[in-house]
Amino acid sequence: MTKLTIFYDGFCPLCVKEMEKLKQFDQNADIQIVDIHTSAFEPYTNIDADEASTILHAIDEKNKLLLGLDVTYQAWSLVGKGWLYAPLRWSLIKPIADRAYLHFARNRYRWSKILTGKSRCDSNSCR
Repeated sequence: MTKLTIFYDGFCPLCVKEMEKLKQFDQNADIQIVDIHTSAFEPYTNIDADEASTILHAIDEKNKLLLGLDVTYQAWSLVGKGWLYAPLRWSLIKPIADRAYLHFARNRYRWSKILTGKSRCDSNSCR
């Protein structure tokens, strides 16, 4: 049973790398990842593709919408690595981490270029 469905930008090299790494650790198949630029996204009419390309979106098993670092923390918690991201959800750090995440999300292609040498994927070129 899927416990979390993540909607991500499959054109973003860093995003693709994180989703691939997450799936490697997802031994129980608790997480479904959906590229918002593919036909797999079409059934999810309750998720706006433009908003999902601005900030990471997910739906948990109770149909609750999660955004940004809440998605990241929940996903990595499901695969036993939540402790790595837990500090980002602590009350004193959360507002700063969320602002930093939004900066990253708005500039993810630039950060991808800096960190991977590739700013944008096309036709599954990141896979």
